[in-house]
Amino acid sequence: MDQSAPLRVARALISVSDKTGLIDLGRALVAHGAEILSTGGSAKALRDAGLPVTEVSDHTGFPEILDGRVKTLVPQIHGGILGRRDLPAHVEQMQAHQISPIDLVAVNLYPFEATVASGAGAEDCIENIDIGGPALIRAAAKNHDDVAVLTSPAQYAEIIAALEQGGTTLQTRRALAGAAYARTSAYDAAISAWFAKEREDLLPERLTIAGERAEVLRYGENPHQQAAFYRNGETRPGVATARQVQGKALSYNNLNDTDAAFEAVAEFSEPAVVIVKHANPCGVATASSLSSAWDLALRCDPVSAFGGIVALNHALDEETAEKIASIFTEVIVAPDATEGAMIALARKKNLRLLLTGALPDPSQGGLVVRSLAGGFLAQTRDNGRIGVADLKVVTKKAPTDTEMADLLFAFRVAKHVKSNAIVYAKDGATVGVGAGQMSRLDSARIAASKAGDIAKTLGLDAPLTKGSVAASDAFFPFADGLETIVAAGATAVIQPGGSIRDDEVIAAADAAGIAMVFTGMRHFRH
Repeated sequence: MDQSAPLRVARALISVSDKTGLIDLGRALVAHGAEILSTGGSAKALRDAGLPVTEVSDHTGFPEILDGRVKTLVPQIHGGILGRRDLPAHVEQMQAHQISPIDLVAVNLYPFEATVASGAGAEDCIENIDIGGPALIRAAAKNHDDVAVLTSPAQYAEIIAALEQGGTTLQTRRALAGAAYARTSAYDAAISAWFAKEREDLLPERLTIAGERAEVLRYGENPHQQAAFYRNGETRPGVATARQVQGKALSYNNLNDTDAAFEAVAEFSEPAVVIVKHANPCGVATASSLSSAWDLALRCDPVSAFGGIVALNHALDEETAEKIASIFTEVIVAPDATEGAMIALARKKNLRLLLTGALPDPSQGGLVVRSLAGGFLAQTRDNGRIGVADLKVVTKKAPTDTEMADLLFAFRVAKHVKSNAIVYAKDGATVGVGAGQMSRLDSARIAASKAGDIAKTLGLDAPLTKGSVAASDAFFPFADGLETIVAAGATAVIQPGGSIRDDEVIAAADAAGIAMVFTGMRHFRH
């Protein structure tokens, strides 16, 4: 057999839950002389369109049984798909058992993922686990030398064009086979994930990760790296579910930074703005309006904000949009935006505006995965939150009510800053951020130093860290980090505690006359 020559489709099996494009495919098959075998709703739709269809039960002589659970799991179907046309023994056996070859299989599976996403109960989810469909797909993909397999309506146009050219080529069938196994793999991954969730097994013995490619990106973190963006079907509001209103395509770094910014801004209920640069917040503020929150967030580090990502937790209004657009901004992400805001941003053609419709729930669980050489790490999302009742005052001086509010704000921000993290805050806004240093002392110094530089730029009498509070994402191993914070002007500190030198650090705080509280919870973020 000449494998380079197109193979004519003489008989096709169609059984699809998604009827998109079905009639066009059926018409093309009939127009090119193919017999169509089909079942249930697919057969009815084709017949209603005036196309000749043979019911699978008529073809096999075996009726559908068990409420349709068994209809294609019979030798006449699987033999017709799996039989090799190049092996005389296969051909003889097929003839002896009156098994007709099937040259094309079009199957898309019961909507298990959609059923789960709808919040359906366990019985409905289980009934939407397809058995015959994956078996047909895998059989056709295995025998792709002789059979073309379609698992998505998006593939129909290519096959219709191939029929015009006399049939399917081996290259096309091989590509379709690869796509078929990817689809059944993702389907099984969704089912196993559902069972794990039902068992409340957050970290099952076997963890399969599946995603559907949403976009091939121009490059990854750097131009020499290839990259793509995949969606995994999770409904958590964010970059994967957002509607892009305007702007050029998002880059790898845009997507990563936008996700970081939106997760951070969702921590707050009052109007909040988060500005992110290179996955770290460089300005965070809450206020009575988004416009005021923007002013406060920008004041923290206006230099780093240039070319940054801006996330908001309320609908973007025109006044705030005008302010954000006044500096170079890569992406704005918000739950919604007013018509005036969208008009104001439209003048910035390259600025991306993403609208998500909702905020992610900071208390919601889920897995976070990171690849390693030879494997990957999986952990539950950091959904830890601290309230006043969780705090332990460890110094002679207790925080004031105002300091307490700022401490909780700063610690919530520190959760989203790369470790080692030090965050200075005042009046519901960051006034200094030290991120990602190998030493906690360096993070404290850098944040204070930048605050001093910004004070000079703004013509202030003193750095904004004067009279602020400070948060540390993990304990102070030595007193020097805390002493640096005191020197920067902080009057209260929040930290997890738990160091073998806690007593030394508490003594340093008492000596400085500041308040300090322990959370008992750390927020490392690497």
